Amino acid sequence: MMRAPRGLAGAAFLKLAFAARTMAGEPTVLLPELRSLLASGRARLIDVRSREEAAAGTIPGALNIPVSELETALRMEPAAFKALYSTEKPKLEDENLIFFCQKGRRGFQATQLARGLGYKGARNYGGAYSEWFQKEG
Repeated sequence: MMRAPRGLAGAAFLKLAFAARTMAGEPTVLLPELRSLLASGRARLIDVRSREEAAAGTIPGALNIPVSELETALRMEPAAFKALYSTEKPKLEDENLIFFCQKGRRGFQATQLARGLGYKGARNYGGAYSEWFQKEG
């Protein structure tokens, strides 16, 4: 079994391994495509960071559902979802249901969860809010 290096080299190794797993295992969206989807109104963004993180800044138009609440939210009846989040619940067949967090890990987890619940169009914005803030913010 291969062991990851320790220290900074280990952190870089794990980051690369995570990125490769994300790209290979789950559908992702990159910044240029996200810009296009947002401009055309074809993206539904869900910010899975904490309420405090989202309150400090988010991608315009994103709905904040912390990852700790996501499964419950996606299993809700549409009326209960609308009452709690003041918007329509995503449909299983929605395309471009895009999850993001600060750096990518929680967005990846959210995408896996949503796809496991049958949301076929669930995707992860791999650059996450950190990239958005750096390039768009």
